[in-house]
Amino acid sequence: MDVGPNADDETVLQNVGPRLRGLRQARGLTLTELAERTGLVPSTVSRIERGQTRPTLEQLLPLARVYAVPLDELVAAPATGDPRVHLRPVRKEGLTFVPLGMQSGGLQAYKVLYPPVSQLPPPRFHTHPGREWFYVLSGTVQLVLAGRRTELTAGEAAEFSTDDAHWIGNARDDMPAETIAIYGRQGEQVHVTDV
Repeated sequence: MDVGPNADDETVLQNVGPRLRGLRQARGLTLTELAERTGLVPSTVSRIERGQTRPTLEQLLPLARVYAVPLDELVAAPATGDPRVHLRPVRKEGLTFVPLGMQSGGLQAYKVLYPPVSQLPPPRFHTHPGREWFYVLSGTVQLVLAGRRTELTAGEAAEFSTDDAHWIGNARDDMPAETIAIYGRQGEQVHVTDV
């Protein structure tokens, strides 16, 4: 997996030197005075300010202390952005899946909305490698697993191997049901592969 800097990171890194020079000059410090206060060698500070070398964390920490600024401000790191997940529901086989995280592989969490049982298509049993876990938020959900039917109500959870034929649906006709479900990468096929 490539974890190298992206274009935005490169821009931030290229601007660190000039920013550090500007902070030093704004405080009226010479390279020698700054070196004495930070314990860094003057030539090292000069190379960092001219962009000839990238500063390490061990070099940035004493500079941040001398300038009395947080590291983020010292290097003018970009804001991390809005951490909220912008939910875009997907309808599949009569159910509504609301993703609760970014689609980046690994485990995926969804809020699943089950309409009343009379509005669901006939049960289709599925099987695939992996495991599935769900927690009932509201209503009553029925899980049919390897031919055995179990009803779960709000506050109950289930976990099972998806190697066994299974189906999940609303157990009631008078109200919808809601769950939080977690699928692994293989589990994303949970409502697609027929037995």
